[in-house]
Amino acid sequence: MKLFYAAPSPFVRKVLISAMELGIADRIERIDAATTPMAPDAALAVANPLAKLPALMTDEGEALYDSSVICEYLATEHGGSALLPASGPERWTALRLQSLADGMLDAAVLRRYEVAMRPEEHRSKEWDDGQRLKVARALDVLDRDAASLGDSPTLGTIAVACALGYLDFRFASEDWRANHPNLARWHEANWAARPSFMATKPPA
Repeated sequence: MKLFYAAPSPFVRKVLISAMELGIADRIERIDAATTPMAPDAALAVANPLAKLPALMTDEGEALYDSSVICEYLATEHGGSALLPASGPERWTALRLQSLADGMLDAAVLRRYEVAMRPEEHRSKEWDDGQRLKVARALDVLDRDAASLGDSPTLGTIAVACALGYLDFRFASEDWRANHPNLARWHEANWAARPSFMATKPPA
């Protein structure tokens, strides 16, 4: 398998952690892809016409995207019933958490793009506040439900860990832990020192 990859991407990180937890990371070749909305990577665009990371080429030559599809493929095809149960409430909980965390990441990445790629005179505080509010509401829900997140990795909790890691990476000054102590304790106990999480930490 070949994974179009960039180390800072939290969506790539989600795929890599899933592969590590499944014990198949060594079967995935990483292909560096430097891509932005204004300057898409040409090779990536062949694999994914949206030119967004990540994209996975399977051993059969099929292209898969986005991260949620790739993670479900890895879990389904490589014995990952613990990461994604086949049916029942646990499956829907894992998928719901993944969707919530991915939505947090979408909002956070858009905030990052606003600062990194848009000239200051064209930035919108109202738009940024709207994206910030999405993240805040999601954090509130996760803090409320932290006791039910459990201590075993699923596609849902992996996605949540990656979302929190991205907030630490790009928005450290906003300190999500201050108002979300239950979530902070869950993250510290289950993810802060987990080998797959540490091995995929984005570069400083």
